[in-house]
Amino acid sequence: MSSFWSIWVSVLTLGTLVGCFLLLRMCLKNFAGVEEGESMGHTFDGIEELNNPLPKWWSTFFLITIIWGFGYLLLYPGLGNWEGLLGWKSSNQGILNIEESKAKTAEYLKEGSNVLVEYDREVRRADEKYGPIFEAYAARDIKELAADEEALKVGQRLFLQNCSQCHGSDARGTTGFPDLADKDWLYGGSPEAIKQSIMDGRKANGMMAWESALGGEAGVKEVAAYVLSLSGREVDADVAAKGKAKFAMCSACHGQDGQGSLAMGIPLGAPNLTDNIWLYGGSPRAVEASIKNGRAGVMPAWSNILGEEKIHVISAYVYSLSQD
Repeated sequence: MSSFWSIWVSVLTLGTLVGCFLLLRMCLKNFAGVEEGESMGHTFDGIEELNNPLPKWWSTFFLITIIWGFGYLLLYPGLGNWEGLLGWKSSNQGILNIEESKAKTAEYLKEGSNVLVEYDREVRRADEKYGPIFEAYAARDIKELAADEEALKVGQRLFLQNCSQCHGSDARGTTGFPDLADKDWLYGGSPEAIKQSIMDGRKANGMMAWESALGGEAGVKEVAAYVLSLSGREVDADVAAKGKAKFAMCSACHGQDGQGSLAMGIPLGAPNLTDNIWLYGGSPRAVEASIKNGRAGVMPAWSNILGEEKIHVISAYVYSLSQD
């Protein structure tokens, strides 16, 4: 926070507390000109107004609250750039990447440190409490965990916290984010492949834009018609035939039959075009857009964020979704 905004926040905060104290002090004085408890000289609807002071308990607690506010601002961060006398922080501030976060955490948690980072302390307490549970899960096979209801509940909660933003709370995905509950896998659906995808992430080599290579918009429409026909869709047979002749350019990745690239039976990221499952939409316009502009998806690596033990449990949950 810049010095200007630090001063601005400090002045407003302290000014508010001082203003509350002055207001309370003013309200405790008798400005009515009559003794406390005496009539103010007028009634309304049979009710006579008396010059009663503020309740003693109320004004006392109000004063205590103001004093507590000053004490809190002295001990904890709250006044602009003031860090407080206790050295307490809610979390590591100003970090730009995971490495910096880990370095800060190690620094704050070492013996003798007088800095109290609440987030790091809570994570440490959680690791001490739940670490043995995840260690026990990590020692078991993923397929075995996929049949354990308690482990699946844990995996589901971790999935909802970390993965549902892209893949959806039901893991059905959306445009550009794969459905994890079907049996269509770009990089393999075995327990090991799923775990590797989560651990290391996936960065597609990318499908290039083919409009120029196919001779313009007409070529794109022809190849799109042929691609749609591979999954049994109704298309113009003549247009699809022209597209089939040009599909040779695509077969290096998608295979001559359009069933995707395989290496020893493992999918390597080029989608199967014959199953009518579409990552970026299966309408003619969406398929044409994919061919025309290309596609390149990216999934971040989670190993440094969640750790292998938690990912092991998430992998079991994801694997279980496609086994029903």
